[in-house]
Amino acid sequence: MDTAELQIVDTEKKLFPPIESGELIARLAETEADIDAAQALRYRVFYGEMGAVPSAENLARERDFDDFDAVCDHLLVISKDRSDLPGGVVGTYRLLRRSVAESHDGFYTTGEYEISPLLTVDGEILELGRSCVDIDHRGRSTMQLLWQAIAAYVHIHDIRLMFGCASMPGADPEELSEALSYLYHCHLAPESLRPRALPSRRVDMNMLPRDAFDERKALKALPPLIKGYLRVGGFIGDGAVVDPQFNTTDVSVVVKTDLITEKYSRHYERSAHWSVAR
Repeated sequence: MDTAELQIVDTEKKLFPPIESGELIARLAETEADIDAAQALRYRVFYGEMGAVPSAENLARERDFDDFDAVCDHLLVISKDRSDLPGGVVGTYRLLRRSVAESHDGFYTTGEYEISPLLTVDGEILELGRSCVDIDHRGRSTMQLLWQAIAAYVHIHDIRLMFGCASMPGADPEELSEALSYLYHCHLAPESLRPRALPSRRVDMNMLPRDAFDERKALKALPPLIKGYLRVGGFIGDGAVVDPQFNTTDVSVVVKTDLITEKYSRHYERSAHWSVAR
């Protein structure tokens, strides 16, 4: 890292000190080795567990990576007891602020969704992505620490709105018709904050009429991360997107940060599961 990069890291460390809970520490990545450790965790979860299709370079490096990694902040949860894992990293979230995205290649989400309504929001907005937790650490303590750290990051950078793509396992929308229809009928974002799937990739979420499925059953069947967003007042964009590489069907999630900072602790104390989001 050059001198300028070190100065940025030092500034971030002062603004965002590590948060500890037992053997776990949440902090931002500070070195290339830290980012590599997050990429190793992402590879194990996305490719090892979820059936994503790796490129030759993914296979050779055993890492999940893309061009956005170089400009994003990487939130890490590190276990002091897991010397067997790269960097001890057991949880990660990738964070991209608008002020950073505008100086580089924009947001990852725009590869799937048209997000112009979100760009009209005054102040800073934040894209969340590439979230995952090691299979042995998907309990309350890791989740609470991740969200405590996100809440701190939101406060430090005065984030007004968060958004991103959240994934459901499987690339056949018909098999997810109840879940997608439930999200469309019950949690569609207001027009002023509604991302829309790109026409070339859009899958209509309104597959079933509202009276054709059990809403409680549909909510219960959702991946825990999507369910968690909804419980803190999150909204869903219009249209799903199939991602064959990652073997997922994605939806767009929008969360006002005042709801996160107020409710995250109460919700994640009740939750005992975790999921992933790209």
